[in-house]
Amino acid sequence: MDKNPTSPLTGVRIVELTAMITGPLAGTLLADLGAEVIKVENPKDGDPFRSFRGGTYSPYFATYNRNKKGVTLNLKGALGKEAFLKLIESADVLIVNFRSGVMERLGLGVDQLREVNPRLIVCSITGFGESGPYADRPAYDAVGQALSGISSLLLGADAQITGPSIADNLTGMYASYGILGALFERERTGKVRTLQLNMLESTMAFISDPFANFTMAGVKPDPLMRVRASQSYALRCQDGSLVAVHMSSPQKFWLGLLKALEREDLATDPRFAERAQRLDNYEELAIELNRTSKTRPRDHWIARFVENDVPHAPVLTLPEVMEDAQVKHLNSFADAEHPVHGPQKMIRRPVLYDGQRTDQPLQPAPDLGEHSLNVFRALGYADEVIAKIQSGG
Repeated sequence: MDKNPTSPLTGVRIVELTAMITGPLAGTLLADLGAEVIKVENPKDGDPFRSFRGGTYSPYFATYNRNKKGVTLNLKGALGKEAFLKLIESADVLIVNFRSGVMERLGLGVDQLREVNPRLIVCSITGFGESGPYADRPAYDAVGQALSGISSLLLGADAQITGPSIADNLTGMYASYGILGALFERERTGKVRTLQLNMLESTMAFISDPFANFTMAGVKPDPLMRVRASQSYALRCQDGSLVAVHMSSPQKFWLGLLKALEREDLATDPRFAERAQRLDNYEELAIELNRTSKTRPRDHWIARFVENDVPHAPVLTLPEVMEDAQVKHLNSFADAEHPVHGPQKMIRRPVLYDGQRTDQPLQPAPDLGEHSLNVFRALGYADEVIAKIQSGG
């Protein structure tokens, strides 16, 4: 194995004109694969995610902007626009997540950009698409989740919106997937693409199986549809903790669960004897299983599930995840140090190439304009001009 591997995207330059999550995550995923990603922000306060916990360097910003260089310029100023176009001259990809029409109003539409760089791949991310009745509306994660239908699969009738960003993250992942395809095609055929994707369709694409069940089989999706079909349960233990089990369809896992719980009587219960009956009586079976699981603490049941080859896992809090034996074995977290903001703990990319995650240490997200001097000097600007660019010229 090569002891000094080259990251897959070494030599690819990406300019990122994005904020919040969708575009920044796409850039981060590509940076993790070795691309040079230059994040362009406005000189005044930068990406709004910077100030989500006060200051200019929130944990939200840090997690979605690692391994990048950060520069500031004002796209509305003549000097800032000139500097931006100089960046574009050497870029392979531009990622933008403005609302539809913003780049055109700035005089930086695809046609103008391709005049300075005919090989530029442009990826535009919007909330609802470039046209249509919702095209001009603002879009954030909860909006994307709600309109796509995914919220209806997660929430009860009176439930509050909860959980992590789903629509935002999915959109960023699909954007990086599209960019990788466009880069490969350009290298193979020379064809240059303009990519357009939106949060609504990205989130819908993630739940294709409920749509298929509805359109093909007439099954009306609800929050229990998937867990009922997969025979998944959250079992409450004596100590108040939870263990998740997932039986899927093999009969051996159902029998293993009953043996682990010492509830072999359920195997002949007419409500649960066959898988189809267990699907029909999901809620009743959940009550029976929890009646037993509440009699012993979590560690007892985990030992029993391991002994009987039951697909399971404790429902861990985030601090517990970081201390989990398998997570530690995988070395899933890495430590980094920002010269101003101090130590950071990062989740490593989950993709290994030849058994390795990366060929260099992870770099913390940049401070506002942290790399402006080096980046703009490389473009031929004198320091006094760079000062004007950074101040909004």
